[in-house]
Amino acid sequence: MKVMKTEKKIFDVAVIGGGPAGMMAAITAAEAGARVVLLEKNKELGKKLLLTGNGRCNLTNAEFNLRKLVDNYSRGGEFLFHAFSVFGPKEVISFFEKLGIKTKVEGGNRVFPLSGNAGDVREVLNKCLLKNKINVFLESPVSNVILKDKKIKNIVVGGKEVVAKKYIFCIGGNSYPTTGSTGDGTKWLKNMGHGVVSPSPALVPIKVKEDWVKDLQGLSLREVGVTVAQNNKKQLQGVGDVLFTHFGLSGPAILNVSKRVGELLKKGEVIVCIDFYPTLNAEELLKKINEKIVQNPKISVKNFLADLMPQKLVPIFMQVIGIGGEKPTNNIIKSERVSIAKLLKQVGVTATELLGFDSAMVTSGGVPLKEIDGKTMKSRIIDNLYFAGEIIDIDGKTGGFNLQACWSTGYLAGKGAGGVN
Repeated sequence: MKVMKTEKKIFDVAVIGGGPAGMMAAITAAEAGARVVLLEKNKELGKKLLLTGNGRCNLTNAEFNLRKLVDNYSRGGEFLFHAFSVFGPKEVISFFEKLGIKTKVEGGNRVFPLSGNAGDVREVLNKCLLKNKINVFLESPVSNVILKDKKIKNIVVGGKEVVAKKYIFCIGGNSYPTTGSTGDGTKWLKNMGHGVVSPSPALVPIKVKEDWVKDLQGLSLREVGVTVAQNNKKQLQGVGDVLFTHFGLSGPAILNVSKRVGELLKKGEVIVCIDFYPTLNAEELLKKINEKIVQNPKISVKNFLADLMPQKLVPIFMQVIGIGGEKPTNNIIKSERVSIAKLLKQVGVTATELLGFDSAMVTSGGVPLKEIDGKTMKSRIIDNLYFAGEIIDIDGKTGGFNLQACWSTGYLAGKGAGGVN
């Protein structure tokens, strides 16, 4: 891996962007027999890969039913069906295990390297690039793309010319800009005649209006229900983990609904409700509360509530319901029991805004799907251009789905471009 020095380089395939999709595209194109160059503007490859899965690298999701797999994408699921049928989760797991990365499956079918270290994944990809004799140039940002007759004639890198028969854009979105994802390619795409769906943050924490949330900072709730509503109408719901922060809400369940929250905020106020007992309806929960009161009639309310919820939440519940903490549970009247059950099923906060791209795990938006051939990832507008990864208008839930889309689209683009004529 080196910095480009010579004035002109000629290749079969030029891959722009050294993230997960770019590395996969370069490896696949080289294995197809192409002479490949991989251009990365950072000092290292896979910078964003190191952040995935909180540094553990959530490689993919072990959902092997492709129909169910595509349901985990808010946009682009059906578009990805062919890519998944060619290089889906099974193939990704096999690919990395052949490179020496043993994997393990955790909750929600999330697949991680057994070592729990994202650096190990990047290391084997770097070795694979070297093995396939791929020319990797670091600190090599593309400054211009030259077109002629609906084809890319060449690209300019640091004043030097790179010429290839085919080009693969794996230039990412806008999320985590410190890793190099700064949306640079948007102007190139527009100059080529490609449309661009305006980028917006996805899988991002939510700020809320209520001050009491700050008192719960650091509190993590497991497998709670989350419902998004506007004008008293339910818009979206799910189940997962929620984390309270100093500014609002985070955690997988919140990240998965954040895109919809962002869309709804443009129209007005949005309420996010948390259900502490999503497997019980209100009547079943009230029965559970009554049974607990019978079992412990003299226990104080504050200790009783601590058995139903995390300790940090108890003062908030007592304040909302208007009930004393030292009061014996057998003195809790029916209306107070109903209030406790109702609140446990629906604690609502008011979303005010999403955190920005600095905190977003992925970008929603990019090249419109109608402008890409879903079987090859080839542009329908520029004859020798392919796309892979986050630059495509695709985004999925947390749990390895977005990395899977990178691997799959990178593989198809590499196959398509690597079949050099």
